Amino acid sequence: MSYDDTIADFSRRLVDVDGVTKTVYVAGPGPAVVLMPEMPGISPDVLRLARWVRDAGFTVFVPSLFGVDGAYPTAEEGEQIVRRACVSAEFRAFAGGGTSPVTAWLRGLARQAHAECGGPGVGAVGLCFTGNFALTMALEPSVIAPVVNHPSLPLDEPAGLEIGDDDARAVQERVARDGLTVLAYRFDNDRWCTGRRFAAYQKLLGDAFDGRVLPGDAANTAPPPFFRDVVGTPHSVVTAHLVDRAGHPTLEARDEILAFLTGRLRPSEAGRP
Repeated sequence: MSYDDTIADFSRRLVDVDGVTKTVYVAGPGPAVVLMPEMPGISPDVLRLARWVRDAGFTVFVPSLFGVDGAYPTAEEGEQIVRRACVSAEFRAFAGGGTSPVTAWLRGLARQAHAECGGPGVGAVGLCFTGNFALTMALEPSVIAPVVNHPSLPLDEPAGLEIGDDDARAVQERVARDGLTVLAYRFDNDRWCTGRRFAAYQKLLGDAFDGRVLPGDAANTAPPPFFRDVVGTPHSVVTAHLVDRAGHPTLEARDEILAFLTGRLRPSEAGRP
């Protein structure tokens, strides 16, 4: 898709959490799922995934965290957005930075979404730059279905995790106490989300970490320019590098994510054809 998305089939809200207001795009009925954007923003591919979540029977909340909402990911503009995010006080892009402060706002969004939509809890789906945010959001009790897709932070430490020590211990305790499973995806030759990073998640979470690895040669070979020229490696399993073809490994990953969300947020319907 080489065009911008108008996002016309979503409602646009201004959501306040503790005095900080951000734009959030909302669509669908059912339990809430917070779907966070990947670099360089809420792209047409991110919105395609959001619509799949919506059509699976969830109310999807897509917060605007960086970039131009709906814009097709070009290389030059995408690089500028990455640079701005890396120096923003909201994010901790590099090793030693700890937990990104924006995750506190995202946990507040999850609380509001749960109060509005009901159900047993909220799903949280992170992508790339926001990948690990889905894990940190599990510090919010309403978040019961975290999905960590190709987490890229910290950018300068392939074996690192974007989370402070205290938060890491708190997440460990929450996962063990409530029996949560953390679903995660990466390509085997992704230089931004390496096997060493998945090993760090495994060490932190043990058997609660369900890390799934796809072959890099399954990735879409014609992604948008930002992913072709800047990312430069198979990376975005269920967005820019997804191949929308029946039986394809990336489409099967999408279906697994939707089944994971259904099993936790609408358990009575899990397994239905």
